[in-house]
Amino acid sequence: MIEVEVTMDVKPEVGEPDAGPWQAESLEGLVRRLLPAAGHRPNRPWIVAVDGRSGAGKTTLVERLLARVPDSDVVHTDDVAWHLSFFDWADELRDGVLEPLLQGEAVHYRPPGWVARKRPGAIALPAARSVVWVEGSGSSRRALSDLIDASIWVQCDNLEARRRLLARDGQEEGDLHREWEEQEIPFLLEDRPWARATAIVAGRPAIEHDPNTQVVTAQPAPARAEIT
Repeated sequence: MIEVEVTMDVKPEVGEPDAGPWQAESLEGLVRRLLPAAGHRPNRPWIVAVDGRSGAGKTTLVERLLARVPDSDVVHTDDVAWHLSFFDWADELRDGVLEPLLQGEAVHYRPPGWVARKRPGAIALPAARSVVWVEGSGSSRRALSDLIDASIWVQCDNLEARRRLLARDGQEEGDLHREWEEQEIPFLLEDRPWARATAIVAGRPAIEHDPNTQVVTAQPAPARAEIT
Protein backbone atom coordinates (compact mmCIF):
# COMPACT_ATOMS: atom_id res chain seq x y z
CA MET A 1 0.00 0.00 0.00
CA ILE A 2 1.42 3.40 -1.01
CA GLU A 3 0.24 6.25 1.21
CA VAL A 4 0.24 9.73 -0.23
CA GLU A 5 -0.67 12.85 1.70
CA VAL A 6 -2.84 14.76 -0.73
CA THR A 7 -5.84 17.06 -0.77
CA MET A 8 -8.41 15.71 -3.20
CA ASP A 9 -10.80 17.86 -5.18
CA VAL A 10 -13.74 16.41 -3.30
CA LYS A 11 -16.65 18.55 -2.10
CA PRO A 12 -18.66 16.41 0.32
CA GLU A 13 -22.13 17.44 1.36
CA VAL A 14 -22.50 19.45 4.55
CA GLY A 15 -22.07 17.05 7.47
CA GLU A 16 -19.99 14.49 5.57
CA PRO A 17 -16.34 14.61 6.68
CA ASP A 18 -13.43 15.00 4.27
CA ALA A 19 -11.59 11.71 3.91
CA GLY A 20 -7.83 11.23 3.82
CA PRO A 21 -4.97 10.73 3.69
CA TRP A 22 -5.47 8.68 0.52
CA GLN A 23 -3.39 5.74 -0.66
CA ALA A 24 -3.25 3.37 -3.61
CA GLU A 25 -4.21 -0.13 -2.47
CA SER A 26 -4.51 -3.38 -4.38
CA LEU A 27 -7.98 -4.79 -4.86
CA GLU A 28 -6.77 -7.94 -3.10
CA GLY A 29 -5.64 -5.86 -0.13
CA LEU A 30 -9.02 -4.16 0.05
CA VAL A 31 -10.77 -7.55 0.03
CA ARG A 32 -8.50 -8.83 2.81
CA ARG A 33 -9.47 -5.85 4.95
CA LEU A 34 -13.16 -6.37 4.26
CA LEU A 35 -13.22 -10.07 5.07
CA PRO A 36 -11.91 -10.86 8.56
CA ALA A 37 -10.74 -14.36 7.62
CA ALA A 38 -9.86 -16.30 4.49
CA GLY A 39 -12.30 -18.77 3.02
CA HIS A 40 -16.03 -19.14 3.50
CA ARG A 41 -18.16 -18.57 6.54
CA PRO A 42 -19.79 -21.86 7.54
CA ASN A 43 -22.93 -22.35 5.45
CA ARG A 44 -23.40 -18.74 4.45
CA PRO A 45 -21.70 -15.89 2.53
CA TRP A 46 -20.04 -12.75 3.80
CA ILE A 47 -22.39 -9.77 3.35
CA VAL A 48 -20.53 -6.62 2.26
CA ALA A 49 -22.41 -3.37 1.58
CA VAL A 50 -21.07 -0.94 -1.03
CA ASP A 51 -22.63 2.40 -0.14
CA GLY A 52 -22.30 5.94 -1.47
CA ARG A 53 -24.24 8.71 -3.12
CA SER A 54 -25.82 8.13 -6.51
CA GLY A 55 -23.24 8.47 -9.25
CA ALA A 56 -20.28 7.97 -6.90
CA GLY A 57 -18.96 4.87 -8.68
CA LYS A 58 -20.43 2.03 -6.59
CA THR A 59 -21.47 -0.18 -9.51
CA THR A 60 -18.09 0.12 -11.19
CA LEU A 61 -16.33 -0.83 -7.96
CA VAL A 62 -18.60 -3.85 -7.46
CA GLU A 63 -17.91 -5.05 -11.01
CA ARG A 64 -14.19 -5.01 -10.21
CA LEU A 65 -14.71 -6.83 -6.90
CA LEU A 66 -16.87 -9.49 -8.57
CA ALA A 67 -14.03 -10.17 -11.01
CA ARG A 68 -11.55 -10.57 -8.13
CA VAL A 69 -13.55 -12.67 -5.67
CA PRO A 70 -14.50 -16.15 -6.87
CA ASP A 71 -18.10 -17.29 -6.35
CA SER A 72 -19.26 -13.84 -5.26
CA ASP A 73 -22.53 -12.23 -6.35
CA VAL A 74 -24.34 -8.90 -6.10
CA VAL A 75 -27.77 -7.56 -5.21
CA HIS A 76 -28.60 -3.99 -6.18
CA THR A 77 -30.84 -2.07 -3.79
CA ASP A 78 -32.36 -0.25 -6.77
CA ASP A 79 -33.95 -3.58 -7.72
CA VAL A 80 -35.43 -4.01 -4.24
CA ALA A 81 -36.64 -0.38 -4.27
CA TRP A 82 -38.05 -0.47 -7.82
CA HIS A 83 -41.42 1.36 -7.82
CA LEU A 84 -41.58 1.04 -4.03
CA SER A 85 -39.64 3.84 -2.30
CA PHE A 86 -36.35 5.66 -2.70
CA PHE A 87 -35.20 4.66 0.79
CA ASP A 88 -37.98 2.90 2.72
CA TRP A 89 -37.05 -0.64 1.67
CA ALA A 90 -34.93 -1.98 4.54
CA ASP A 91 -37.52 -4.56 5.63
CA GLU A 92 -37.83 -5.91 2.08
CA LEU A 93 -34.06 -6.30 1.76
CA ARG A 94 -33.84 -7.89 5.20
CA ASP A 95 -36.72 -10.36 4.84
CA GLY A 96 -36.48 -11.15 1.14
CA VAL A 97 -32.70 -11.28 0.59
CA LEU A 98 -30.34 -10.97 3.55
CA GLU A 99 -31.94 -13.25 6.12
CA PRO A 100 -32.36 -16.15 3.66
CA LEU A 101 -28.71 -15.76 2.62
CA LEU A 102 -27.55 -15.79 6.24
CA GLN A 103 -29.54 -18.98 6.79
CA GLY A 104 -27.64 -20.63 3.95
CA GLU A 105 -30.60 -20.54 1.57
CA ALA A 106 -30.87 -19.53 -2.06
CA VAL A 107 -32.83 -16.35 -2.81
CA HIS A 108 -35.70 -16.05 -5.27
CA TYR A 109 -37.47 -12.83 -4.33
CA ARG A 110 -40.01 -10.64 -6.08
CA PRO A 111 -40.17 -7.25 -4.33
CA PRO A 112 -43.54 -5.49 -3.95
CA GLY A 113 -42.96 -3.16 -6.90
CA TRP A 114 -42.25 -6.10 -9.18
CA VAL A 115 -45.47 -7.83 -8.16
CA ALA A 116 -47.62 -4.70 -8.43
CA ARG A 117 -46.30 -3.81 -11.91
CA LYS A 118 -45.96 -7.39 -13.15
CA ARG A 119 -42.23 -7.09 -13.76
CA PRO A 120 -40.99 -10.51 -14.89
CA GLY A 121 -38.27 -12.45 -13.13
CA ALA A 122 -36.93 -12.16 -9.60
CA ILE A 123 -33.90 -11.22 -7.54
CA ALA A 124 -32.15 -14.60 -7.63
CA LEU A 125 -29.00 -15.58 -5.73
CA PRO A 126 -27.78 -19.16 -5.28
CA ALA A 127 -26.79 -20.47 -1.89
CA ALA A 128 -23.14 -21.04 -0.94
CA ARG A 129 -21.71 -17.87 -2.46
CA SER A 130 -18.45 -16.69 -0.91
CA VAL A 131 -19.50 -13.02 -0.75
CA VAL A 132 -22.66 -11.14 -1.60
CA TRP A 133 -22.04 -7.48 -2.39
CA VAL A 134 -25.06 -5.29 -1.55
CA GLU A 135 -24.74 -2.24 -3.78
CA GLY A 136 -26.71 0.96 -3.45
CA SER A 137 -27.21 4.24 -1.65
CA GLY A 138 -28.28 3.32 1.87
CA SER A 139 -27.11 -0.31 1.62
CA SER A 140 -25.05 -0.07 4.84
CA ARG A 141 -27.76 1.75 6.77
CA ARG A 142 -27.91 1.48 10.55
CA ALA A 143 -31.16 -0.53 10.39
CA LEU A 144 -29.35 -3.39 8.64
CA SER A 145 -26.06 -3.25 10.55
CA ASP A 146 -26.77 -6.53 12.36
CA LEU A 147 -26.75 -8.32 8.99
CA ILE A 148 -23.77 -6.57 7.37
CA ASP A 149 -20.30 -8.03 7.91
CA ALA A 150 -18.38 -5.10 6.38
CA SER A 151 -19.06 -1.99 4.31
CA ILE A 152 -17.46 0.40 1.86
CA TRP A 153 -18.29 4.08 1.57
CA VAL A 154 -17.55 5.38 -1.95
CA GLN A 155 -16.82 9.09 -1.67
CA CYS A 156 -17.09 11.31 -4.71
CA ASP A 157 -17.21 14.98 -5.58
CA ASN A 158 -20.92 15.81 -5.57
CA LEU A 159 -20.71 17.83 -8.79
CA GLU A 160 -18.97 14.92 -10.49
CA ALA A 161 -21.59 12.48 -9.22
CA ARG A 162 -24.39 14.66 -10.63
CA ARG A 163 -22.57 14.96 -13.97
CA ARG A 164 -22.28 11.16 -14.17
CA LEU A 165 -25.97 10.68 -13.47
CA LEU A 166 -26.96 13.11 -16.21
CA ALA A 167 -24.52 11.46 -18.63
CA ARG A 168 -25.97 8.05 -17.78
CA ASP A 169 -29.68 8.87 -17.67
CA GLY A 170 -30.00 12.00 -19.83
CA GLN A 171 -31.28 15.50 -19.14
CA GLU A 172 -34.90 14.29 -19.30
CA GLU A 173 -34.35 12.54 -15.95
CA GLY A 174 -33.40 15.83 -14.23
CA ASP A 175 -36.66 16.08 -12.25
CA LEU A 176 -36.25 12.51 -10.97
CA HIS A 177 -32.66 13.25 -9.95
CA ARG A 178 -33.75 16.33 -8.01
CA GLU A 179 -36.51 14.37 -6.26
CA TRP A 180 -34.00 11.61 -5.41
CA GLU A 181 -31.46 14.09 -4.05
CA GLU A 182 -34.08 15.77 -1.88
CA GLN A 183 -34.48 12.43 -0.07
CA GLU A 184 -30.92 11.08 -0.35
CA ILE A 185 -29.13 14.04 1.28
CA PRO A 186 -31.16 14.14 4.53
CA PHE A 187 -31.28 10.33 4.75
CA LEU A 188 -27.50 9.98 4.54
CA LEU A 189 -26.84 12.90 6.86
CA GLU A 190 -29.05 11.31 9.51
CA ASP A 191 -27.77 7.76 9.03
CA ARG A 192 -24.04 8.63 8.51
CA PRO A 193 -22.95 5.38 6.80
CA TRP A 194 -19.39 6.70 6.31
CA ALA A 195 -18.90 6.62 10.09
CA ARG A 196 -19.48 2.82 10.12
CA ALA A 197 -17.48 2.03 6.97
CA THR A 198 -14.80 -0.63 7.04
CA ALA A 199 -13.09 1.15 4.13
CA ILE A 200 -13.54 4.41 2.23
CA VAL A 201 -12.87 4.29 -1.52
CA ALA A 202 -12.41 7.31 -3.77
CA GLY A 203 -15.02 7.40 -6.51
CA ARG A 204 -12.92 9.99 -8.33
CA PRO A 205 -9.28 9.17 -7.51
CA ALA A 206 -6.81 12.05 -7.69
CA ILE A 207 -3.56 10.18 -7.01
CA GLU A 208 -1.55 7.94 -9.27
CA HIS A 209 -2.61 4.31 -9.23
CA ASP A 210 -3.07 1.34 -11.55
CA PRO A 211 -6.80 1.37 -12.43
CA ASN A 212 -6.62 -2.30 -13.45
CA THR A 213 -5.36 -3.64 -10.13
CA GLN A 214 -5.72 -0.89 -7.51
CA VAL A 215 -8.23 1.38 -5.82
CA VAL A 216 -7.60 4.58 -3.89
CA THR A 217 -8.66 4.30 -0.25
CA ALA A 218 -8.68 6.23 3.02
CA GLN A 219 -9.08 5.15 6.60
CA PRO A 220 -12.62 5.37 8.01
CA ALA A 221 -13.41 8.42 10.11
CA PRO A 222 -13.23 6.74 13.58
CA ALA A 223 -9.73 5.42 12.86
CA ARG A 224 -8.56 8.79 11.55
CA ALA A 225 -9.76 10.46 14.74
CA GLU A 226 -7.41 8.26 16.77
CA ILE A 227 -4.30 9.32 14.83
CA THR A 228 -2.15 11.85 16.72
